Amino acid sequence: MARRFTVSGSIVVEVPPEVAYAAVSRPAQMGRWSPENLGAAVAEPDVSAALGTTFEGRNKRGPFRWVTRCTVTAADEGRRFAFRVHAIGLGRPRLRGPIATWEYRFEPEGAATRVTETWTDDRRAWPALVAHAFDRLVTGGRTFADFQTANIARTLRNLKRELEAEAGS
Repeated sequence: MARRFTVSGSIVVEVPPEVAYAAVSRPAQMGRWSPENLGAAVAEPDVSAALGTTFEGRNKRGPFRWVTRCTVTAADEGRRFAFRVHAIGLGRPRLRGPIATWEYRFEPEGAATRVTETWTDDRRAWPALVAHAFDRLVTGGRTFADFQTANIARTLRNLKRELEAEAGS
């Protein structure tokens, strides 16, 4: 089976691009929508992360918890936000190397915004057999591409529900 290195999903949210961007570009807030992320330790949690900002993400999957070190690679207000995951560990992100890249694009659709979330597997140097076995072990039998496709769909649905509820208040 060929390995998929990139998966994405999108949803239309009834808020302007700047509002969607402001929410997603604050890594400390991601735990509000993501089924796996618990948020992040960042110097200014209520401010959009700037290009080059480094933060530590806290994550969970079932009983397992881990921390990642990430760096913002794109911060184009209202249009694109991305970060690279480049270290991982249980208590602290000690194991360094390319892990993944997450990207969010915000495209106007009338008064609404199409939010597209993309996950890219940066573990390109891993032999396919090793990656396949590791992925199935840590995702309960799925590939990371399939696992992240489901996570992206849940994250986007949660983001839509929350942002639209806040806009209706």
